Amino acid sequence: MTISNSYTDVRMPAEWEPQDAVLLAWPDPQGDWGPILAEIEGVMVEIIRHASAFEKIVIAAPDPHRPASVLRSSGISLENIHLYAVANNDTWARDFGPITVEADGNTVLYDFCFNGWGLKYPANLDNQINRSLAVQGAWKVPLQPQGLVLEGGSIESDGEGTLLTTAKCLLSPKRNPQLDKYAIEQRLRHTLGAKRILWLNQGSLAGDDTDGHIDTLARLCPQDTLVYVRCDDPTDEHFAPLRAMEEELQEFRTSTGAGYRLLPLPWPQPKFNPEHERLPATYANYLVINGAVLVPTYADPADPVALEVIASAYPEREIIGIDCSSVILQHGSLHCLTMQLPKGILA
Repeated sequence: MTISNSYTDVRMPAEWEPQDAVLLAWPDPQGDWGPILAEIEGVMVEIIRHASAFEKIVIAAPDPHRPASVLRSSGISLENIHLYAVANNDTWARDFGPITVEADGNTVLYDFCFNGWGLKYPANLDNQINRSLAVQGAWKVPLQPQGLVLEGGSIESDGEGTLLTTAKCLLSPKRNPQLDKYAIEQRLRHTLGAKRILWLNQGSLAGDDTDGHIDTLARLCPQDTLVYVRCDDPTDEHFAPLRAMEEELQEFRTSTGAGYRLLPLPWPQPKFNPEHERLPATYANYLVINGAVLVPTYADPADPVALEVIASAYPEREIIGIDCSSVILQHGSLHCLTMQLPKGILA
């Protein structure tokens, strides 16, 4: 079902604006994370340990008693934790979580359709999580269903009308096959208040299941800054496509017509799973929260450099590295696990 929006002034906040909370979906022991449940729960614990010092945490869990027990045993107070009983297919809250807009002076949550990244994986439960949370009273603002298939990891907003995205993902034929590029742009302008849409046509990561989500490649930052992944190894399969992406970024212009301040992230050593498949280790998959930035690390020599680059983009925030070596085994990283909930959303 699609609700026809009659708003005249819409704005999608930037991730670095004030937040109420971070949303996570706790892994189901019977799901894909089962074989390495302790490892992924350990990462969840560290994300929550650090984020809960700055804001509240909302956890959608098949059995809320499990995260409560794990967090308590890890010495984490549940004072800032909101637990809800919600079944899930997986843990990628970035892509099925609600997307917030300011519409005619009011805060509204959009519930876009999630179809498992173009029908690659089951998504029937994940596609109901936002509504289940609404029924349980998690939100104090309206939740509006949208007919468009759209994942949070596929778009970046600067809070001032500029959206950054990738053509490979948004124009995927298994997401919105009835819509061409022009029609999708019109929907983004209408629902998210996009005044300018910057399309990346180049760049992707081996092992990425999302068809090139922008949050694995390049991120909008304050003060007309772009942080992006750059491969400096000519023998690596990513060298040519990421160099082409860098050239695209160099051509992008801000709303004033100036070029962006470009900050390249270092390239980690190749990471592989036990089946020798390349994994999408990317430092671009960080989460901005109140007062801090949580950055994925991979026990790699490039980790400290990545933290320094992100610190230069967010000089007034604490930069916190969290080892996400186990997260990439399921082809995502830190930002993929989380969805920020801007100020004024929580009940």
